[in-house]
Amino acid sequence: MDEYDFLVIGSGSGLDVANAAVNQGQSVAVVEKGPLGGTCLNRGCIPSKHLLYHADVLETIERAEEYHIDAEVTDVDFSRIVREVNEEVSADSDSIRRGLSSSPDHDLYDGEARFIDERTVEISGGEDDGARMRAETVLIAAGTRPTIPDIEGIEDTDYLTSTEALQLESPPERLVIVGGGYIAAELGHFFGTFGSEVTIIGRRPNLLPDADEEVAEAVTERYADRYTVHTGHAATAVSQDGDEITVEAKPYEYGDDAGTVDDEGVSVTGDELLVAAGRRPNSDTLNLDATGVETDDRGFIETDEYLRTTAEGVWALGDIVGEYLLKHNANHEAQTVVRNLFRDDLTPVEYSVMPWAVFASPEVAGVGATEAELREAGREYATRTYEFDQTARGDAMHADGFLKAIIDLDGEILGCHIIGPDASTLIQEVVVAMTAGSGTVQDIRESVHIHPALSEVVQRGFSGQFSRGGHSH
Repeated sequence: MDEYDFLVIGSGSGLDVANAAVNQGQSVAVVEKGPLGGTCLNRGCIPSKHLLYHADVLETIERAEEYHIDAEVTDVDFSRIVREVNEEVSADSDSIRRGLSSSPDHDLYDGEARFIDERTVEISGGEDDGARMRAETVLIAAGTRPTIPDIEGIEDTDYLTSTEALQLESPPERLVIVGGGYIAAELGHFFGTFGSEVTIIGRRPNLLPDADEEVAEAVTERYADRYTVHTGHAATAVSQDGDEITVEAKPYEYGDDAGTVDDEGVSVTGDELLVAAGRRPNSDTLNLDATGVETDDRGFIETDEYLRTTAEGVWALGDIVGEYLLKHNANHEAQTVVRNLFRDDLTPVEYSVMPWAVFASPEVAGVGATEAELREAGREYATRTYEFDQTARGDAMHADGFLKAIIDLDGEILGCHIIGPDASTLIQEVVVAMTAGSGTVQDIRESVHIHPALSEVVQRGFSGQFSRGGHSH
């Protein structure tokens, strides 16, 4: 059995901690059952955002007439777009593998990790099947995989998850998406822009249900203008007849007796079915019963505020912890683990200002509390909504969107939610104000903003009159 100072399961953000351990002179092992680089690089944010940018370019050309420019698209080499993106992803993953394999400071094990006891792991499958190793410190960063809901007939139906959808070399003629979150929004935009007839079925009343309600409603309205959207519906059965897939859905209600309503539902047919119903942790593959590592009722690994699990010497980070399933959150958690492993003082992980973005059309981004969360908590607050087209740049862009600022009655920024062009970039000023500044509207109001840049949406959104409970503040 091989002995190490540090062992990490997973090769996403956990590699940041592994590299820090190497810099501390520790012996390090890395276990990975798939391509190197984790979910983001191989099956998530990198390939999807590369592909989505192609959709954004096409959408821009198709809108050229709005600006009195006569332009037309005569050809789209969709298969080449997809191949080149996936080849670039594979090259990046191979580069990480070459780097680790040639490193004298890392030992890379190929296969699936299964615990034998709290800090002993055996490899199953892969090139290193049967290998065993033990470490003084173990970091679990094994990520998540797509959730497949319990829908009648799903096991007998050919369906896609986001993993396969990102590799399709031709857009489906008719794409049915089960799920109403960010994956549904992004891939609906991608395939819809490239010609697919898109239908989205989501249980919640709006798409992007975790967004601020006003933003979620706006996204849903815009998507309903371009696609067929059945929100408030749950898929109950699927069937396949040759190349045609049919999805049956019933109205869905939330509350104490949440579930489908036995009313007349909808029946949707398509050539491809994309299941985008969330993600589940890979904790069930690790044989955690052999350890003292506890999970919650959804299978996410439980940690304390320092990211230590309930087992001595075992830490966890990233999607498998389930706090925020975002790459930048995993990187943030990795920084926290590095500090806590190699410094004397423990530092709690800080989640209070965690931004997110959806690269759909339009883009959506947010940080901090939503209005519904503040109402539920009984907090006093004030809001201000500002339209993009009220700025010179937004007007020139024919920008359809708005910023919603939420503050407390002393001017502290509680949240910000944006729908519109470059929302993922515009939100960053608010994040910096909430983390590195005083955290109040003054950070934004007193900063000089370039005129007539789109950043004036943020400046003006946090200036002027706010409304408190329907009254001016």
